[in-house]
Amino acid sequence: MDLNVISKETRIVIRELLDIADIKKEGLFVLGGSSSEVLGKKIGTAGSLDIAKAVIDPVLEEIRERGLYLAIQCCEHLNRALLVEEKAQEKYNLDVVTVIPQVHAGGSFATYAYDIYEKPVMVENLKSLAYAGIDIGLVLIGMHLRPVAVPIRLSQNKIGEADIVAAITRPKLIGGERAVYKK
Repeated sequence: MDLNVISKETRIVIRELLDIADIKKEGLFVLGGSSSEVLGKKIGTAGSLDIAKAVIDPVLEEIRERGLYLAIQCCEHLNRALLVEEKAQEKYNLDVVTVIPQVHAGGSFATYAYDIYEKPVMVENLKSLAYAGIDIGLVLIGMHLRPVAVPIRLSQNKIGEADIVAAITRPKLIGGERAVYKK
C-alpha cells in the first residue's frame, strides 16, 4: 500500500470535514481508526505504525493549524479510552486513566500519536464533548460526539481500503411547532 496515497486521501478528507464542521478554536475533534482496515484486513489483525503515521500526521497538521484538540480513540481492549494533549484534558476536565497504548492494546493510531504528542494523556471518555469526528474503518466513535450527531457525506468514502464515516454535531432543537430556529 502506498503511504503517500494514504496521506493524500487523509488530508483531502480531513480538510473537507473541518471546513464543513467549522469548529471554534480549542474544540475537540475525535478520530477513530483501524490501520488493519486501511490495509484491507480485518480490524485488529494487521496493526501498522507506518499506516498510523500516514494518517495521523496530516490529521494532526490540519487540526493544529485550526487551533483544535485531537482526541484519538483506542480500541475496545482499552475500553475506547482516548489519547489527548494535557491541555485538552485540563480544559474539558476529562477523567485521566493510567495506560500507555500499544499496537495490540489501544491500536496503532494512538500508539503512534502517544510518542509525538507534546504531553500525552489518556482519558476515559470525552463526556460527549467532541464537535465532530471521523471514523476510519467503522470503529464506532459516536459515543464521544456531542448530541446531536449529523452524518456528513464527503467526496470520498474510503481511506485505503477502510470505509469512513464522518459526523459533525449541532445543538438540540427544542420548543415544538411554535419555536423559531436560527436560519
